[in-house]
Amino acid sequence: MKFFLDTANLEEIRKGVAMGMVDGVTTNPSLVAKESRPFTTILEDICALVGGPVSAEVVSTETEGMLDEARELAKIGEQIVVKIPMTVPGLTAVRRLSEENIKTNVTLVFSTAQALLAAKAGASFVSPFVGRLDDTGQIGMDLIGDIMNVYTNYDFASEVIVASVRNPLHVVEAALLGADIATIPFKVIGQLAKHPLTDIGLDKFLADWQKRTQ
Repeated sequence: MKFFLDTANLEEIRKGVAMGMVDGVTTNPSLVAKESRPFTTILEDICALVGGPVSAEVVSTETEGMLDEARELAKIGEQIVVKIPMTVPGLTAVRRLSEENIKTNVTLVFSTAQALLAAKAGASFVSPFVGRLDDTGQIGMDLIGDIMNVYTNYDFASEVIVASVRNPLHVVEAALLGADIATIPFKVIGQLAKHPLTDIGLDKFLADWQKRTQ
């Protein structure tokens, strides 16, 4: 499974790249708003750090506006993937962009039906939001299993990005379900690396070594 880092912060991306944990990056308007630099400059800097896909989201809500923004974003670099919201105008934009060989990531997906439509429209990536479903009392990872089954049934080319990841369990469950990608906040990558028995074991090894050298 590929790991995308869900951030627009360059320092987090540098640290993730140094660990070998960054196959791509996803951004959104909320993440970009946290950084006090121009949107285009942020994307250019991220593309310079990361060899894989870099998702950048449109803010228009109508098809023609999405298309105009997407074409400008695509000029930033060949790594750019344009995030399009899961709406009827969005699906129309995805189909048009697919015909122009501009990669797309359909975002804010919350049902299997939406994921099916996104794949049929020609989305390169589809992003179901598991954490936000959990917040409403649903089991977000059930949606991932259903989408993976549908995509396998019909051999869709769209890759599934497990989004709105909140904890290490989301990442592990996504891997067990065969999801293509999880887009992960930097802090969750650190949590994945932690285990109390690892800490206890390391402390014991170091204590034993210290006794040997005394």
